[in-house]
Amino acid sequence: MAAARRPHTPQERAARTVDKINRLAQGAIEKLEARGNPSIEIPIRALSNVAYNEQSRLIELGDSKQSREFFNVSMAKKYMQTFLVAEKCKDLLISGKTTSIRDLFYMAKHTIKGSKENTFDDQTESDAVIEDLEVTLDALREELHLFAAKRGSMVGPMVIVDAGDTINLGRMGSGGWSIPSITEDNVIQFKSCEAEYILLVEKEAVWHRLNEDKFWRKHKCVLVTGNGQATRGVRRLLQRMHNELGLPLYVLVDNDPWGLYIYSVIKQGSISLAYESMRMAVPDARFLGLRSRDFKRFKLSDDVCIELKKEDETRAKQMLAYPWFKARQWQEEITDMLKAGFKMEIEALSNKDISFVTDVYIPEKIAKKDWLA
Repeated sequence: MAAARRPHTPQERAARTVDKINRLAQGAIEKLEARGNPSIEIPIRALSNVAYNEQSRLIELGDSKQSREFFNVSMAKKYMQTFLVAEKCKDLLISGKTTSIRDLFYMAKHTIKGSKENTFDDQTESDAVIEDLEVTLDALREELHLFAAKRGSMVGPMVIVDAGDTINLGRMGSGGWSIPSITEDNVIQFKSCEAEYILLVEKEAVWHRLNEDKFWRKHKCVLVTGNGQATRGVRRLLQRMHNELGLPLYVLVDNDPWGLYIYSVIKQGSISLAYESMRMAVPDARFLGLRSRDFKRFKLSDDVCIELKKEDETRAKQMLAYPWFKARQWQEEITDMLKAGFKMEIEALSNKDISFVTDVYIPEKIAKKDWLA
C-alpha cells in the first residue's frame, strides 16, 4: 500500500476518512442507478497475497483483490455488513467520538426488519469487516475512531505525554503504565528518555519479576510486555520508540514455535496485517531468546523441558518454509528445536534462581551480543 502523508490534526483525519466512506457509498449508488451490480474491491488478506520484501525486510500486501457484490446470494450479507460498519464509523467521525470494536459490534447488531436474520451474530464477523474497511479505504482502525481492549504494560526511565497528561514511567509502581490501543503521535508524545534500549517480554509474569527487581533502573531500559502476542497499539509504540528515539529493541519470548512467531511479527509484520507492516514492524529487532542452545549453556535441569506436541512440530515446519525464516540462523534455530524434541518457557530460568533472568541471563546475553537479528 502506497505510503501517503496522513493529516496531522484529528479534524483533518476525520474529514479525510469521512470523504473516503462517502465516495465508497456514492460508487454503490451510481452503480444501482445505472442498473448495475454494486461491488467493492477488497484486497485479499491471506498468505497467498503477501510477499516478503527483502529490501525493506517487511511482509507486504500484494495487489490481489476479491469482489464483494450486492446482487450475489453468497456475498449480499457481507456486502450489507461492510456498509453498515462504514455507516457506524462515519457517525463516530462526525460526532468526534471513539468507541471499542466490541461496542461497534453491538451498535451494528440488530435483527433485519421482516426477517429472523441478524446483521451480525458474532463479533468475529464485525472485526473482519473492520479490517476489510481499513485496507479498502486505506484508513487505519484508529482513523475509523475505533480502538481495541488494552493489553500491555510499560515502565522505565522515561517521561511521556498521554492525551495531554504528563506521566513519569519510572513512577508507575508494580503495575506499570497500561499501554492504550491508540499510540499515534497525536495521543502519545515522548517528553524525555534516559533509556538505552527497549526490552519486550512475552510473559507478564516475567515482566513483573523484572519490574520488581528494578531491572529497568539498573540497566537503563524501557521494559514492555505485550502479554503474549503484542497488540497493534504496543507494536506501533515499539516502532515509534525505536525510530524516533533510536532505541534498540530486544525481544524475550518462550522457546517454542509460538514464541518465535511472536518475535517475527514484531520484526517484519504479520500476514493478516501486512497492510500495516510499514507502521508497526521493527526489522532491526533483536531476538534475545529463550533458545534451545540455552538449555546446555546455562545448565538447565531436565525438569524444565516440555515435550513438543504434534501441533508444535507442524507449526515449526511451516515456519521453516516461510521466506522470512529462510536465513541460515533461523533455519538452524528452528531445526535445533525440532531435533531437541522439547520446548521451554522463559520461566524455566527460575529453576536456577528466581532472579536468574534478571541477574544473569539478560545482562550476559546483551553484553556478549548473543542475539539473533
